[in-house]
Amino acid sequence: MPELRRDVVSGRWVIIATERASRPTDFARGREPLVAADRDRCPFCPGREDQTPPEIYAVRTAGPRDGPGWRVRVVPNRYPALRIEGELQAEGGPLFERMDAVGAHEVIVETPEHDTHLGLLPGDQVVEVLRAYRERYVDLDQDPRFQYATLFRNHGRTAGASLAHPHSQLIALPVIPRRAEEELEVARRYFVEHARCLYCDVVSAELQRGERVVYENDVFLAYEPYASRFPFETWILPKFHQASFGRLEDEELQELADALRATLYKLHAALDNPPYNFIVHSAPYVPLPEHLYHWHIEIMPRLTSVAGFEWGTGFYINVISPEQAAAFLREAPARPPAETPAPPREPVEVHGEVGAQ
Repeated sequence: MPELRRDVVSGRWVIIATERASRPTDFARGREPLVAADRDRCPFCPGREDQTPPEIYAVRTAGPRDGPGWRVRVVPNRYPALRIEGELQAEGGPLFERMDAVGAHEVIVETPEHDTHLGLLPGDQVVEVLRAYRERYVDLDQDPRFQYATLFRNHGRTAGASLAHPHSQLIALPVIPRRAEEELEVARRYFVEHARCLYCDVVSAELQRGERVVYENDVFLAYEPYASRFPFETWILPKFHQASFGRLEDEELQELADALRATLYKLHAALDNPPYNFIVHSAPYVPLPEHLYHWHIEIMPRLTSVAGFEWGTGFYINVISPEQAAAFLREAPARPPAETPAPPREPVEVHGEVGAQ
């Protein structure tokens, strides 16, 4: 019998219809093989630094700025959704309100290696990627035009990645997105009614029940949400209360790298490298009471299609229960086989100006 479940974070309803699929292994289709299809023209590979705009931030072991020798590199998007130049001035309201698309759109190139992804990288490399996330997130907070920043990763063509080279993106916006406003409002109402953080209660309840837990360490929890929209949708939350991703300390970055890398590798191993999107949900840049929100990462494998019913109603149909998905992922390995520790390095970080393009 199909089941309707309500997502406490968004308020949306989800249909869990497990009879529409057979087994978790049916989703292991190997849609995104690691091949060098676009290596010969990839602008993110070492030696082609002149094919991107000048770097804003980099972690280097050698070499000059905008040359080879980097381990992580952040550059402006060559085809940005928003542009750093300009001032904000709304006009045409209330029916036809508009403003210039002022913002920042940056690309975080996660490794010099072309044929890999974040779940396969060594732990210290994932830490450096997350540190680049944090540094750019915090830096853009200094621009008074920006109210919100979103960090996201598209893995695979199906998930919207136009280049195979491992990379993430950061977009800073002059407005707060509707989805973020909805999450904030639900969290605000929950706190008014219960005098507790909604997300802290979710973490506590999921740890106590255990049936939807995929992975955990001392600081972070990875789990399948009770009302998952998509098969194998996985969230990562800090076990401690923290509203903004930008407030992560270095030791917390280490633990986050462990949890994120383990979760992505489990998905890679269990589902044969599926396409996915992940998004960092964080508090807005505008002042917000710390107790009202709890940042988190949402990972959404692209294994099924969103069609007319979903678009027309806002209901999602998930063909595997979160409990089944969690049990399947718990059994998957969290690390590549025969992993060897990376040698110690002393990288030099290169920073640019606030919002530099």
